[in-house]
Amino acid sequence: METQKYKRYTITAALPYANGPKHIGHLAGAYIPADLYARYLRLKKRDVVFVCGSDEHGTAIANQAMKEGTTPRAIIDKYHALIKDCFEKLNISFDIYHRTSEPLHHETAQELFTDLNNQGSFVEKVSDQYFDEEANSFLADRYIIGTCPNCGNDHAYGDQCERCGTSLSPEELINPHSALSGAKPVLKPTKHWYLPLNEYEPWLKEWILEGHAKDWKTNVYGQCKSWIDGGLHPRAVTRDLDWGIKVPVAGADGKVLYVWFDAPIGYISATKQWAIDKGKDWELYWKDKETKLVHFIGKDNIVFHCIVFPVMLKAQGSFILPENVPANEFMNLEGDKMSTSRGWSIEMHEYLADFPDKIDELRYYLTAIAPETSDSEFTWKDYQARVNNELVAILGNFVNRVMVLMHKFFDGKITAPAGEVDFTDETLNKTVGELYDELESSFENYKFRQAQQTAMEMARLGNRYLTEKEPWKTFKVDAEDARNTLHNCLVLIGHMATALQPFLPNTSAKIFEMLNQPAGEVTFDQELKFKDGHQLNPASLLFVKIEDDVIQAQIDKLQAKADSLTMAAVEEPVEQAVLPTKENINYDQFAAMDIRVGTILTAEKVAKTKKLMKLTIDTGIDKRTVVSGIAEHFEPEAIIGKQVSILVNLEPRELKGILSQGMILMAENAEGKLDFVAPVNAMGEGSVIR
Repeated sequence: METQKYKRYTITAALPYANGPKHIGHLAGAYIPADLYARYLRLKKRDVVFVCGSDEHGTAIANQAMKEGTTPRAIIDKYHALIKDCFEKLNISFDIYHRTSEPLHHETAQELFTDLNNQGSFVEKVSDQYFDEEANSFLADRYIIGTCPNCGNDHAYGDQCERCGTSLSPEELINPHSALSGAKPVLKPTKHWYLPLNEYEPWLKEWILEGHAKDWKTNVYGQCKSWIDGGLHPRAVTRDLDWGIKVPVAGADGKVLYVWFDAPIGYISATKQWAIDKGKDWELYWKDKETKLVHFIGKDNIVFHCIVFPVMLKAQGSFILPENVPANEFMNLEGDKMSTSRGWSIEMHEYLADFPDKIDELRYYLTAIAPETSDSEFTWKDYQARVNNELVAILGNFVNRVMVLMHKFFDGKITAPAGEVDFTDETLNKTVGELYDELESSFENYKFRQAQQTAMEMARLGNRYLTEKEPWKTFKVDAEDARNTLHNCLVLIGHMATALQPFLPNTSAKIFEMLNQPAGEVTFDQELKFKDGHQLNPASLLFVKIEDDVIQAQIDKLQAKADSLTMAAVEEPVEQAVLPTKENINYDQFAAMDIRVGTILTAEKVAKTKKLMKLTIDTGIDKRTVVSGIAEHFEPEAIIGKQVSILVNLEPRELKGILSQGMILMAENAEGKLDFVAPVNAMGEGSVIR
C-alpha cells in the first residue's frame, strides 16, 4: 500500500469532444475509473481536485456544424450541455466540469504557447497546404472532399473515408474539392509552429523507459516505448482554421492552436476556474512537487498524455509531470467494435432514458468488465446476469435479510449493554480488516475491478455467516444469540456500505439511510458505530431483478439502430466499377509476374500490430513466410488449409522484423471487405496462374 507521500492530488479525465453524444465505452475507459480513484482518495481524507471539461475546438467541431447546418458555437453548446448532464446523472463526481471555449482557457493556452515561443521551444516551418482560392482559406484535411481510392465513396474526407474506414491524405483523394466552395483546391505555402519532440527523446527515455518501467501499466509503457524507439518527429502546434484559439503572434492571422495542443491545457484552466470559485491556489495543484498528477484516458490518447503534453510541460519548466497515466483499452459491444457513426453503441443519454433508476447497476457492470489490461465486451445478457446474480442475489439479499430479521425479532432497535455494538466474532473482524487492506492496495495500484470484487466479498462473507448462524432458528431458543448474530451482520453491513461508496454511491446512501446513519460522513478511517438504543429505519429493496423481455428489447433496439444507419449509408450505392484504371502495362510486364497456387499451413497475428498476419504457405516450390495485412478480416485458425494465389517472385521485404517472401492476392469490395483470390476447385500447390 502506498504511504502518503503527497500532500494533494490532481486527477484528470480525458476531455470529451463536444461534437456528439458519448457512449458507455467512453464511460468505462476514462470517467468511471477516474471517479472511483477520486472518491477513494476523498474517503482517505486526501486533498483532491478532480477536473474535466468539454473539448470544443478543432475540425471535428466545425465539420459537425457543417453536417447539421449550424454554427460551431451551437454545436458545442448543444453537446456540452448533453454530456455534462449525463455525467451528473451518472454520479461522476467532478470538482469542476469546464469548457475549452471559456475565455480563461483561451488565456491559459495562449500564455503557455507564448512562454514556449519566447523560450525558443518551437521550430517554425513553411510547407505546402491545400488552399481554397474562392473561399480565400487554407483547408484542414476534413474540409477536403473527394472520391476514396479504396472503395469509390465520393464523399471521403482528406483524412479518412468514413465508409470503408481507410486512413487517407488529401493527395490520395480522386477529384478533390473544397467543402467550403466546391472549388478544386491548390497547394500554397503556409507557416506553422512545431514542437520538436525529437529533441526530447533522451529525456523521455530517462523519464518513461527508466523511471516508469515498473509502475506504469504494460499497455501504456509498451506504446510509449514503441513511439520513442521508432523515433519522434516535430509535431505542428498550429493550424490554418477559423474555429479555435488564435495564435498569439503578430502575423499569424487565420491561424489557431492545434486542438491536441490546446485540449490538455484544459486541465490547467479548469483547475484555475475551480481555484477561483473555491478560493484556492491553483498553482499548488500543478506546480508543487508534493502534488501527484494522474491522467485517466483511453488507449487512443496515450501518446498525447505521456509524450506530447509532458514535453510541453517540461519545456515550460515550472509544471509537475504526470506520476501515472493508467489508460484503459477499448470496450466492445455484442461482438463488435463500439461505434456511434455505425449505430453500434449505447449512448449515455440513451441508457439514462431507458434506465433512470439503474445508475449504480451500470457503474457496477462497467467496473466489473473494465478493459484494464485488454479489450473487454459489454453484452446485455451479461449485464442482466451480473445485476440479478450479484447485486440482487448477493448484496441486496444479504442487506434485506438482516434488516427484515432485525425488525421482525427486535423491532429494528439496537440493544448494546456495553454502550455500542462492534464485532464480537473475531473471524469476521480479522477478515474485514484484511479485506480493507486488499481494497486499498487495489485502489492505490489502479486495479478497480479487483477493488470492487474485494468490496463485494464483504457481502459474500455476510451471506455465509448468516446462513451458518441461522438466527431465524436460534431466536426460538436463544434470542440473545440471534441478536448477537444480527448485530455482527449490521456492523458488517456498515463496513460494506463504506467500502462500496466509490462504486455504488446511490446504493451506499440507501444502506446508510436504512441503518439510520448520516450518509457521506463515513470514511475509510472513521468506523461506523451503533450505540445502545439506536433505531434502524425500515427495510427496502436495494435492487430489482431485470427480466428477459427488458433485455431483449435493448438487443432489438441496438440492432434496429444499426440497421437504420446501414440502410441510410447504402441508399447511394457505391459503384466500384467507375474507379479509374491504372496506367496500361505491356504483356511482358504481366508475364514477368510468377503467380502460383499455394496452401496456408500456419497463421498467426503479428504482435503489436492490428493488421498484420504471419503466414506459412506451401507454394509447391517451397514453404515460405508471407506477412499479409489481413488480420482485421480473418481469424488465424479459420484460414489454415485455405488455398491462395501467391506472387512468388516479389522481392522479399522485412515487416516488423519478419522477412516476407511473396504476396497473396486479395479481392476487396466497396465496403473494404477482403476475400481470397483462389481456384474454385482445389489444385495442386505450385499450379501456375496465367
